[in-house]
Amino acid sequence: MAFIKIMFSCHHLLRRYLLLALAVLASVGARAQKHYSLQSPSKSINVTIETGDSVYYSIALNGTEILSRSTAALITNRGKPGIKPQLISAKSREVRGGIINQVPFKRREIPDRFNETVFRFKNEYSITFRVYDDGVAYRFETSMNDTVLIQKEIAHFNYKNADTVFFARIQKRDNQDRYHTSFEEPYLVTTIDAVQPTEICFSPTLINSSLVKSFITESDLNDYPGMFLQGTSAKSLHGVMAAYPDREEVQGSEYKQWAVTSRKPYIAKTKGKRSFPWRVIGLAESDKDLLMNDLVYRLASAPVSTDWSWIKPGMCTDEWIIGSNLFNVGFKTGFNTATYKYYVDFAKQFGIPYVMLDAGWSDNDDLLKITPGLDLAEVVRYAKQNNVRIMLWTLAMTLDRQLGEAMRMFTTLGIAGINVDFMDRDDQKTVNFYHRIADAAANHKLMVMFHGAFKNAGFERTHPNAITREGILGSEYNMWSEKATPDHDAMIPFIRMLSGPLDYEPGFLVNANKKTFRALPELVMSQGTRTHQLAMFVVYESPLQVFAGNPSQAMLEPEYTKFMASIPSTWDDTVPLAGKIGDYVAVARRSGTIWYVGALNDWTARNVEVDLNFLGDKPYRIEICSDGINADKAAVDYTLQSQNKKVIDKLIIHLAAGGGYVARFIPADQ
Repeated sequence: MAFIKIMFSCHHLLRRYLLLALAVLASVGARAQKHYSLQSPSKSINVTIETGDSVYYSIALNGTEILSRSTAALITNRGKPGIKPQLISAKSREVRGGIINQVPFKRREIPDRFNETVFRFKNEYSITFRVYDDGVAYRFETSMNDTVLIQKEIAHFNYKNADTVFFARIQKRDNQDRYHTSFEEPYLVTTIDAVQPTEICFSPTLINSSLVKSFITESDLNDYPGMFLQGTSAKSLHGVMAAYPDREEVQGSEYKQWAVTSRKPYIAKTKGKRSFPWRVIGLAESDKDLLMNDLVYRLASAPVSTDWSWIKPGMCTDEWIIGSNLFNVGFKTGFNTATYKYYVDFAKQFGIPYVMLDAGWSDNDDLLKITPGLDLAEVVRYAKQNNVRIMLWTLAMTLDRQLGEAMRMFTTLGIAGINVDFMDRDDQKTVNFYHRIADAAANHKLMVMFHGAFKNAGFERTHPNAITREGILGSEYNMWSEKATPDHDAMIPFIRMLSGPLDYEPGFLVNANKKTFRALPELVMSQGTRTHQLAMFVVYESPLQVFAGNPSQAMLEPEYTKFMASIPSTWDDTVPLAGKIGDYVAVARRSGTIWYVGALNDWTARNVEVDLNFLGDKPYRIEICSDGINADKAAVDYTLQSQNKKVIDKLIIHLAAGGGYVARFIPADQ
């Protein structure tokens, strides 16, 4: 019996030792492994992650390498996540879900399908890679106690083959460092290796080759600086971030703002336990496929609150660009009660829900000091009586100083939302300002838009009340330059719009062709045709669309104005129809049961054929606004017509030079 017990004990110990040895071997094997592969749900995109002397990744599309051995790392005062990594575990998962967009600027129901691997390393950090069918993203996460200083982030994007890059180069301002910008630059189209190490741009940045369209940007930006992209004189771009402000001074006279005069030796001081922004590499096989990419929104953090029913998207008027240059009125125009009541009357007549009071309604340096001659309370009361609500422009530095008092005043008056302007930075301190303002506005049920602003980076998912923002060279540039060209307009949907909604402020009613355009602040005109301006309301995504034209002119063309004002600003679905970056774009969008088709063109006249099979076989009544027969000479020329059609498979759209097109498809039984 004793012999049997001894034999059993030996066998049990041997089994335990064998299991332990197998576990050790498995652990050693995992740690020794250097290369990992991660595929998209459709298996078209493959990411190879290497953990050698640093964390490297490569991206291939349909078996062809797009990015090669690009580096991802952080340099902190507590270590160097990503440098000489010691892998502990690699855990993968698949997600096949969906997201409902609270304020749908592209589509209400968003598929959220990805494969993910989380690599956990020694020294309290991990890096997550996600692969979608339209792009790749990675982010760091640290689990350190207390605070940490991020001295540098290494984010390299090494392209295997790249022909051109659309590079929005930052122009350094006098008396400010290179990180001060309004994020409003034209896209320089050049070869990627022609971009010098001294040059930086803001994202999204589009890299184009014969095989793939790729863009670089970021998402879920919080308590951290935004990422610029720097040239290398090679086929790669490097991420760079503004260091944290050390000293600031007030600059400007009419529109004051804080300017950084010196910076700390780190880019962020932040919590040691946190996730960092996603680095996003979007991929598309054709130009038009870019139009459906909402990867940035999918990657952003969901909002904390669940009740956003008080947010009401729509169209808004704004008087700043045209300088309240009204006519056929019986009062002196300006920052006064009569002018804004006129705007309210105009909004009521055409069903526009909001009127913006831009810079000038108050002292820019004191939001509580209303401009003499303007009875703001009376304007708000009059607007409410006419089913219109008021929005107010604010200077960022002033709002920050008077935030509590200003919010109480806005609430008492019954203001619908605010425009916050002149930040012109995206360092950590400024990024935190955006979140603070959006939270304060939400607490008072105010919508907010940002001007002088960096790109969205998914902000509108985390803060649905942050309904739109600038971050684009838009209509106002017609006042003083020739930069807002139709060519530029035809780039925006393929580049800037990849980061989220944008406020271009279209709707100009004084239109000019290439020869007749002049930058005249006293009579602001747009480049391209009337219908080019109209199409922006369909093609450009913004839940708050701002009509920047002159109401006095619009009153003279009631049928056109009615058509324009009835275009929705949110969409249940989108179908990309056709496009070539910088040349033309055509897109279909659905609101309820009604479909809209919008098209924008550059300076080359063309015909564009689009497939309308998304309409099905139902009969439709079609309302069309297109370039007039003389639009090549008189850019204001357009035609409005109505048709009844049973089934439409194809549509040929004629676009004049700098032209546009809008069609509304209404079910015949509606």
